[in-house]
Amino acid sequence: MSDLVLVLNSGSSSIKYQLLHAVSGDVLASGLVEKIGETHGGRIVHEAGPAKLEYDGAIPDHKAGLLRAVEMFRQTGLDLTSIGIGAVGHRVVHGGEVFWEPTMITDEVLQTIDKLSVLAPLHNPANVVGIESTRELLPGIPEVAVFDTAFFHTMPAAAKTYAIDAKLAAAHGIRKYGFHGTSHQYVSEKAAQYLGRPTEELNQIVFHLGNGASASSIQGGIAIDTTMGMTPLEGLVMGTRPGDLDPGVTPYLMRASELDVSQVEQLLNRSSGLKGMSGVNDFRELQQLIDGGDAQAKLAYDVYIHRLRRYLGAYLVELGTVDTIIFTAGVGENSPAVRADALAGLRNLGIEIDPARNETRTPGVRRISPDSAPVTVLVVPTNEELAIARAAHKLATT
Repeated sequence: MSDLVLVLNSGSSSIKYQLLHAVSGDVLASGLVEKIGETHGGRIVHEAGPAKLEYDGAIPDHKAGLLRAVEMFRQTGLDLTSIGIGAVGHRVVHGGEVFWEPTMITDEVLQTIDKLSVLAPLHNPANVVGIESTRELLPGIPEVAVFDTAFFHTMPAAAKTYAIDAKLAAAHGIRKYGFHGTSHQYVSEKAAQYLGRPTEELNQIVFHLGNGASASSIQGGIAIDTTMGMTPLEGLVMGTRPGDLDPGVTPYLMRASELDVSQVEQLLNRSSGLKGMSGVNDFRELQQLIDGGDAQAKLAYDVYIHRLRRYLGAYLVELGTVDTIIFTAGVGENSPAVRADALAGLRNLGIEIDPARNETRTPGVRRISPDSAPVTVLVVPTNEELAIARAAHKLATT
């Protein structure tokens, strides 16, 4: 069977996609469909080798977006219906207590993913629409769901149990699930390869810092804790999400500001975090505001760093000893200041950053700690698409 895999990440108003060889990792084409269903029109950027196609115009729904993307594939010499795709891999955000490994998509599996939308109302419905669209547009090709929550299935009961009524929690699946699992697993394994050591020998802390952000503690290749919870709202400060928040804030806001449930969900998912504190959620824009003397932007940055350090301390205690600390994703890979401030003043714990290494950008995995430091600090570029492609190819060929 061909190792050519189409990977889709369907969001509520966007679709990221990539066509690649699962074995070599070579990318044939990639693209982004944005602003699906928005009144001001959509946008698609499609790249295949040196070719770059763009579209600006109405994209009423996900199927329409995929149809236009399929046509862009054809225009760049890649007919998805005849090129020999071996599998389609879908990123699915929430697997609940049902799915914790890559799963071949059947009608029953799709129905279950849809039912799990109650746990991820902003994510799983879009994943379902993406799956339905590709099944219709590319019939007969094996389709595999790879779940964001899967890697954290191994967390011990003490880490994933919330201290609420046990019967109520069991009845409604209320517990910590964790997200970004595909990325956490991928970069922790890449770090072990870089160090030339098996993952079974390593204690690792991973900071996946993008617009969504999460941290994890990984012991011997097994995830034992993570910051995100039943939903992606818990944990670190993010671009538009608050992270940890006193549960009493929600009912207080509903009473004091007369907000309903959907308005509170919108507030916590779209208008909190860095955006809520500073007005922007892009770190480059935040830094510009800070450089211009914006006190509120500086406070937002300080809150962000404070939360990183709090979880770093917790995971150091949880693991006992740590071999590697890993930074990944957009902010983690590209912000020397965040890395330096998150780990400042910890030399007595064996954690140190080499300033020159931290400022120097090189492709691939790079060490930013001194060679003599007991704890190795790494920047590891994540590649969730490749991880999904390999998981889909593996399942489709077994």
